[in-house]
Amino acid sequence: MVRRGGDGTSGSAQDPERPWHSRTTGETLEAFSTGPDGLSEAEARDRLGTAGPNRLPEPPRSGPVVRFLRQFNNLLIYVLLAAAVVTAGLGHPVDTGVILAVVLVNAIIGFVQEGRAEEALAAIRGMLAPEARVIRDGRRRSVPADALVPGDLVILEPGDRVPADLRFILANGLRIQEAVLTGESVAVEKTTEPVGEDAALGDRRSMGFSGALVAAGSGRGIVVATGPATEIGRISGLIQSVETTTTPLLRQMNVFARTVTLAILLVAAAILAFGVFAADMPFREVFMAVVGLAVAAIPEGLPAILTVTLAIGVQGMAARNAIVRRLPAIEALGSVSVICSDKTGTLTKNEMTVASVATAGCGYGVEGAGYAPHGGIVQDGREVTPQEHPLLGELAAGAALCNDAELAEAGGAWTVSGDPMEGALVTFACKAGLDPAALRAANPQTDAIPFDAAHRFMATLHHDHEGRAAVHVKGAPERILSMCATERRDADGTGPLDLDRWHQRALEIAERGQRVIAIATRPMPADVRGLRFEDVEGGLTLLGLVGLIDPPREEAIAAVAECRTAGIAVKMITGDHAGTARAIARQLGLEQADRVLTGAEIDALSPEELRAEVARTDVFARTSPEHKLRLVEALQAGGEAVAMTGDGVNDAPALKRADIGIAMGRMGTDAAKEAAEIVLADDNFATIAAAVRAGRTVYDNLKKAIVFLLPVNGGESLALIVALLLGLTLPITPVQILWVNMVSSVVLAMALAFESAEPDIMRRPPRPADEPILSRFVLWRVVFVSLLFCAGIFGMFSLAQARGATLEEARTVAVNTLVVMEIFYLFSVRFLNTTSLSVRAVLGTKPVLVAISVVTALQFAFTYAPFMATFFDTRPLTLGEGLAVLAVGPVLLLVLEVDKRITRRRPALR
Repeated sequence: MVRRGGDGTSGSAQDPERPWHSRTTGETLEAFSTGPDGLSEAEARDRLGTAGPNRLPEPPRSGPVVRFLRQFNNLLIYVLLAAAVVTAGLGHPVDTGVILAVVLVNAIIGFVQEGRAEEALAAIRGMLAPEARVIRDGRRRSVPADALVPGDLVILEPGDRVPADLRFILANGLRIQEAVLTGESVAVEKTTEPVGEDAALGDRRSMGFSGALVAAGSGRGIVVATGPATEIGRISGLIQSVETTTTPLLRQMNVFARTVTLAILLVAAAILAFGVFAADMPFREVFMAVVGLAVAAIPEGLPAILTVTLAIGVQGMAARNAIVRRLPAIEALGSVSVICSDKTGTLTKNEMTVASVATAGCGYGVEGAGYAPHGGIVQDGREVTPQEHPLLGELAAGAALCNDAELAEAGGAWTVSGDPMEGALVTFACKAGLDPAALRAANPQTDAIPFDAAHRFMATLHHDHEGRAAVHVKGAPERILSMCATERRDADGTGPLDLDRWHQRALEIAERGQRVIAIATRPMPADVRGLRFEDVEGGLTLLGLVGLIDPPREEAIAAVAECRTAGIAVKMITGDHAGTARAIARQLGLEQADRVLTGAEIDALSPEELRAEVARTDVFARTSPEHKLRLVEALQAGGEAVAMTGDGVNDAPALKRADIGIAMGRMGTDAAKEAAEIVLADDNFATIAAAVRAGRTVYDNLKKAIVFLLPVNGGESLALIVALLLGLTLPITPVQILWVNMVSSVVLAMALAFESAEPDIMRRPPRPADEPILSRFVLWRVVFVSLLFCAGIFGMFSLAQARGATLEEARTVAVNTLVVMEIFYLFSVRFLNTTSLSVRAVLGTKPVLVAISVVTALQFAFTYAPFMATFFDTRPLTLGEGLAVLAVGPVLLLVLEVDKRITRRRPALR
């Protein structure tokens, strides 16, 4: 009997705890009651009924109505709906419609973005192979991938996607690209030999995992896990179970909404009680005044301004090839203090490249990155050619001939058909001035010994058109060196092999994080048409060594430096080996590049110990999806705001858990894209630095909008409170307040959404993720400016009445005074940290000038249009009254400039 389970837990009923990668092929065949002829069709049908189809189950989903209604479960939305009820009760359906439209737009945006986790699961399900080749009843046949069952014998060939988790029983030069699961750049050599029970995912060479891609060779394997029990199914379960965090802005806005709502309710209740019980005023009169107070205090336009500001930031990022899937994500980037980045395909190109070459007498560097055949070969900073160094050309020829890969270009992008490492060798031959296609045509391959993990080399036999024959061999340096008797030298031809020196040179290249390959050759008799192991086991001539690496992107190096300047730590989390990770980290310029923590070491740490380790470590190697998730959670537990970048299926759970998930758009998997909030269309890590700048700008502009709106609302509220407490006539009616809040305040605040970045924006440290919107500076500014607005409103209202104006005329003066103060306050709030008394500040930006023009025109209509008098009970102003109102603005601006200077000298207020 067989018990289904993932690679780490599956087993037979007799020994259920031993993982499959640690078992022999015989034990695996016995456990599944199968053999070289595979299962019978009848047995496969029975097992399909027991194990279920080989696909990931879809989780239950909420219906569209429930999802839509869920968007209204927000306190600020409740406040807005209350405002809509109030305005409807006051008989202003247009204002009610505006408020409800804002609520509806927010709900629609949330409804569209809902369910990203379900889409991520669907993307992972799409990675499973639609067809699989199996042996059943002793015959080879194709079956749907979802019909595979534990015990099936699967056949793999180059280009196949592994359809389920397999334990290999046959592997002929089999290499599988597992970067989407492990993050390792190089295709993994597979074998039938068992490995240790505690082997990391990337070291389980006897296993093939569902969703991985066969790069070279062939093999057969027994299905040991299907559907949700596979490694990719386990990751799918992780995504489903991971809690999504809210962005700092949304958390702060929730706190802000609760604070504002509580304050409004408390003040309203106090005023109502005072008016009814202390001042003995009629209940209806006091209640309507309290309604006016609520209308004055609620920042009705804030959600609309928030949405527009975020949308402008999103549009700006789209021009920089960053697709923002959720509006608040753009602002959240501005608060990140740590960027956790996958290495392969994110900081690097996920394209192997020959970086160094060693011959008997020389060492060379190879320029360029990826498969594009652009770049030169340099020695001591000077570019060299094979004509100057013939041995370099011979080495490149051997690399191109002992090779089955081909390069292709489409739309300016170079891709490799075959093993990525062999593709890098073909690119190296092109950089050395060779034409691989012409070289192969002149030296056709007549036989070959494919690469195999058992013998660790590949050999090819070639005959040219003049009858000469030669064998070319490449492989692991220690294996090739043991097969060589001589070494090729530039000056004096061939000489004895200096074995110790070559071992030392191979070690030096490996210490730079490069994968080392040795290349050798030997002439063969012209009549030899077959290649045997005896032909290459000894007597070879070593041509040299090449070092390959998946190099860091040049733009990523600059982006890491910019992030460090901005106070953002960059941490690299990869499934690759520690030595490779350390070498890449040094090239990238990570702050703590020499300290590496491996997945096995992470497993041994408690949550508290891990929290301490992540603070002093920037490089993490041989990590699994669970490790990445733990690292993100440990950083968040330490108070960090975390952005996670990645492109593989293995990155998806951490992408979802991070404060901001950033996926690569071109090379990234669909699962990573759907789990992320931001997708980089150009796969350029440097775009993240631009996104951080945009995020910080968005937050600055939102803060300016809040600092602009709250004092306006505060001034209106204070004016009503003072009137109620002192038993005075209201200087502004609730309907007039609604006009100011929904028209002039919103239009002017919208202009702040278009403000450009402050000059020092990328030289500041990240703001704390828990920094409240209502900081000490904001609270001080709200209180101080509210008092100024209240004084301006009451002062001009009282002055107008003292000059004999009617109540309606005095209220019209008060409303216009409020709007003029708003306009001049806008100039002040645009520069919170510097003076507004400059040519640049006075001239403003185009959006500012447009907003002021629109508000001025609307206010003229409010004051002089007869139909406006019907709605708002306004009266036309004389020229003298208008000039008096206008004079209040410059006085307010001067007072605020004095306050700025005092505040800059007192950091405690900031």
